[in-house]
Amino acid sequence: MTHVKQQLHEKILAWRPRTEKLLKDYGEVVIDKVTISQVVGGMRGIKSLVTDISYLDPEEGIRYRGYTLHEVFEMLPKPKGAEMPFVEGLYYLLLTGEVPNAKQLEEMVDEFSKRRILPRYVYDVIDSFPSFSHPMTIFSAAILSLSRESFFFRKYHAGASKLDYWDYTYEDALNLLAKLPEIGAYIYRKLYREGKRIQSNPNLDMAANFAHMMGIPKPYDEVSRMNFIIHADHESGNVSAHAGHLVSSSLSDIYLSISSMINGLAGPLHGLANQEVLKWLQELSKQMAGKIPTEDEMKKYVWDTLNDGYVIPGYGHAVLRKTDPRYTLQREFCLKNMKDDILFKYTDLLYKVVPDILREQGKAKNPWPNVDAQSGIIHWHYGIEEYDFYTVLFGIGRAIGVCANIVWDRALGYPLERPKSVTTEMLEKMAQDPKSKA
Repeated sequence: MTHVKQQLHEKILAWRPRTEKLLKDYGEVVIDKVTISQVVGGMRGIKSLVTDISYLDPEEGIRYRGYTLHEVFEMLPKPKGAEMPFVEGLYYLLLTGEVPNAKQLEEMVDEFSKRRILPRYVYDVIDSFPSFSHPMTIFSAAILSLSRESFFFRKYHAGASKLDYWDYTYEDALNLLAKLPEIGAYIYRKLYREGKRIQSNPNLDMAANFAHMMGIPKPYDEVSRMNFIIHADHESGNVSAHAGHLVSSSLSDIYLSISSMINGLAGPLHGLANQEVLKWLQELSKQMAGKIPTEDEMKKYVWDTLNDGYVIPGYGHAVLRKTDPRYTLQREFCLKNMKDDILFKYTDLLYKVVPDILREQGKAKNPWPNVDAQSGIIHWHYGIEEYDFYTVLFGIGRAIGVCANIVWDRALGYPLERPKSVTTEMLEKMAQDPKSKA
């Protein structure tokens, strides 16, 4: 057993009594209330899920294992000469709650490296899709096809103990995460680079190897590390994370669960926001004939967008009430590496004018930029001009956190999700008489 797996096992054994005590001694304690608007409006804000991997703080943004993103980027070890941390180190942190030392990191990097090889049939699955297929459809199918490799599936049907489900899920999760960069890069090369595959380099860390297989030189390895880390998790209630949790709760294997996660992420209300930002900025660039607008011109463009009934893409957030720290980290990267990029100059100017305009308009609860306000322009700058592929990049990162969550879900024996539904007529009766029961 590897060190990280042994350490994880010890933490699981120590954690299980906490969950058992909560259920046994405090199971009837009420922690939230539900309104009709929440029931009809997508269950937004209802406290009904558990995850110790991440927490979305309205003031500080996403926290991984209690640490802010800036703390994570400062604490996690980095490859020699790099500014962004190892993605493998983040996965260690999400699993164990601890920052890996040099030896622990080396072991985790090795685990990813030795599991990265894709079976031949996965390439065949990808190749079988027409060239005009959406990359997220191919990505989901490729992950789904790997279900035949599931260690958990074999052990479950052999009668494994429930207490050991996490062990086999851990193996499946590592096997899948290690392969996602190869799957994503191969899809990209197939669809947009005449199918010319670039072989994996076993001497590179996960993110650097992804950049290598994409055929994009430095500093895109830094972009990949940053991108995968900032997108790794965002609590469990967003569509992609919850889809993964929900399917996994039925004891579907990790491949079925993450394929479902990808399908949720592909929806236009979830994973496509950075594309909308980029399109909007490029329309501005077209109107300005490639010139940098003045502040007054930018303000007019923003107001024209709002007065036409549209939102400002990349601004606002359902939970956050300050600038998204994921945006801030990307902004710091842009200021250092691409400050002369015209789309970044537009983004920089928007950062100066949009919050005041949104406050003046008075409709936005959060007038500050979120992660999507900048991520698309970075990929565009480094040559990834195919909008549809951006969500694949998002998906590789998001799988990291969801896999860590699913391992812990299995370790703590969380049950099948089964919320209760009510009819519209029942809601109408309860609206008239709140004491009425469904």
